[in-house]
Amino acid sequence: MPDSLIAKLTEQLDQQLPQTQCGQCGFEGCKPYAAAMARGEAPINRCPPGGTEGVVLLSKVLAVPVIELDASCGKHKPRHIASIAAEHCIGCTLCIKACPVDAIVGGNKRRHAVIAGLCTGCELCIPPCPVDCIEMILLPDFSDWDKAQASAARERLKQRTARLARLLSVSEKKLEEKALSKYAEIEGHGSSPDEANRKRDIIAAALERARARRKTADDSVKPPGAHS
Repeated sequence: MPDSLIAKLTEQLDQQLPQTQCGQCGFEGCKPYAAAMARGEAPINRCPPGGTEGVVLLSKVLAVPVIELDASCGKHKPRHIASIAAEHCIGCTLCIKACPVDAIVGGNKRRHAVIAGLCTGCELCIPPCPVDCIEMILLPDFSDWDKAQASAARERLKQRTARLARLLSVSEKKLEEKALSKYAEIEGHGSSPDEANRKRDIIAAALERARARRKTADDSVKPPGAHS
């Protein structure tokens, strides 16, 4: 199948996924799972948050039979959201870094809180918490996760990914500048030829790594079709 058709199919499948970004399917998020299904590398029954209804939607996109939800990935359950016990929170920010949709607010060494309406229930914030102050709770008055909420979560994921890529690009640019300044220092000091060459090799390798990471970061924030 041509890449263009796989990309189109990926988008169609991604539209049917709940955008919880939980990783229970075995992939890093909904879009990677959609891409794997589009390439024929993953079945349609690996999304517990989507449940049986989600399997039906995915089967329609791919025109394949409906199959039972894969129990090894987890069970479909009512919507839960994360809740942080403020009195135990130490403000480490690890949960904020883990949240794929920016549903947790707070600053370094300050208590954090979950924005209930934005939480997808992915549970990714729980493992990194060093004081185990996060739990998943069921709110009876909350409706099931719907298409509008999934679309909003997808957009927040995109914005977060772009923001982190920009920050990485700035960081790597600073490393490049530092490496280039080290080159100048070597030329300005009376090191032996062998020692100077050794230092140049080390700096060159570091510079190459920084440029590669910066290019990756820059490419990830370009609009579709803008990559060289």
